[in-house]
Amino acid sequence: MGLIEIIYSKRVQFNIFAEYYLIMVNAVITGSGHFLPPNVVRNDYFLDYEFYDEQGNRIDKSNEEIIAKLKEITEIEERRYANPEMRNSEMAAIAAERAIENAGIDKETLDYVMVATNYGDIDPVTQKVDIMPSISARVKHILKIKNNQCKPYDMTFGCPGWIEALILASQLIEAGIAQRILVAGADMVSRAMDPHDRTAMIFADGAGAVVLEAREGSAKTGIINHITIADNLDELDFLVNGPSLNKDFDGAHSSVSMKGRKVYEYALRKVPAAIKRLIEQSGIDIDDVQKVLLHQANAKMDHAMIMRLFKLFGKEAPKDIDPMTIQKFGNSSVATVPTMFDLIQKGQLGHHKFDPGSYTVFASVGAGMSINAVLYKFPE
Repeated sequence: MGLIEIIYSKRVQFNIFAEYYLIMVNAVITGSGHFLPPNVVRNDYFLDYEFYDEQGNRIDKSNEEIIAKLKEITEIEERRYANPEMRNSEMAAIAAERAIENAGIDKETLDYVMVATNYGDIDPVTQKVDIMPSISARVKHILKIKNNQCKPYDMTFGCPGWIEALILASQLIEAGIAQRILVAGADMVSRAMDPHDRTAMIFADGAGAVVLEAREGSAKTGIINHITIADNLDELDFLVNGPSLNKDFDGAHSSVSMKGRKVYEYALRKVPAAIKRLIEQSGIDIDDVQKVLLHQANAKMDHAMIMRLFKLFGKEAPKDIDPMTIQKFGNSSVATVPTMFDLIQKGQLGHHKFDPGSYTVFASVGAGMSINAVLYKFPE
């Protein structure tokens, strides 16, 4: 073989290799669903409550004043509570079934059923948490998935749990370990609240889910990049389970206990910086981002985080870049982001929409303390 023939042969081999190498595996959302309990609980529901401060003293203000102040800060007008006979795993299964149907797939082809939750199934009276068997195994059971190669996986990561499960699912897909994963988030926080704590008015119930699938292509799409930060030193007790603020309360002894000011300051300091790092590492500009879906924890906090994020880039935040659901649905923990995603995807959240080829950021902060964010590009 002459020199020209050798060069030509090597070039053909290289071109074939390059063409093969440029085909990448993307993790793309192909279906979504959510479930919101039918019970609408408005702010006047709490007029007969007795609220205490962190020192265990009865708050010397009228409930009308306490409720008005909370609404001013959080913008919450109402929230959803599940029926007493309903289980968290059932909520998750409804959202999951809707996502599977929306994706148009056979449930038996799922490689994983991932469910993010903080409390698993929780008793409406005793508030006893039940996580054995796992909530993901229960969801798989309710869905009647026969495939014993489909693995149930629980993600307990505070409010950022659904996003963290989405990150893990994308890594499994991109590594070739899985082709199709259900990622759900469900919590009944109404059953884990201290009725004597003002923050009880923030929390709600709900579930959201997506189907994440492998898609080959020559360009990166779907989950582009992600970031997770975990501060587990002094921050560990910012959001915990603890006793009632009322020492004489004869109910459950383990309820959500939040140091609101510390959580607010932590989120404002850390979340915008984390999103900025994600965007810069991804090689795009903040102007390329069409939507930022923040965990719906506190409207005032979310607005402040968005303003600070754009200020870090020397810009003002565009109007409507951060859709909100907390006013009507409250804080359903791991369910807030996937619920909001599904509502927008199906044209059910006002004028908000995702354009083909656009970028969206999912971001959350919660107990741990942990922060995570995902940069997602919608397929063209």
